[in-house]
Amino acid sequence: MTDWESVQESPEFTELRRRLRVFVFPMTALFLLWYLLYVLLADYAHGFMSTKLFGNITVGLVFGLLQFVSTFVITGLYVRYANRRLDPVADEIRARLEGEQGR
Repeated sequence: MTDWESVQESPEFTELRRRLRVFVFPMTALFLLWYLLYVLLADYAHGFMSTKLFGNITVGLVFGLLQFVSTFVITGLYVRYANRRLDPVADEIRARLEGEQGR
């Protein structure tokens, strides 16, 4: 039987949580700031956001579409980060636990 509290307190698990937080918290703050900028510009900078870039395409439309682009970019960055920095540690922990359970 696995003692989950000892797993959570292990140095490997602590390192895994630290690595996750190192990516997630700054990226979340960055995205929220980017979104807040978009909302504030949309509310208080009507002239700037309605500036036509070409045809009927405005700065506001481009910024709005960039919100979607940034979501996909962040997802891609997270997948890459997880594959390189999180998954190896998680795999180690899982292998150790599965080895203990097989005994």
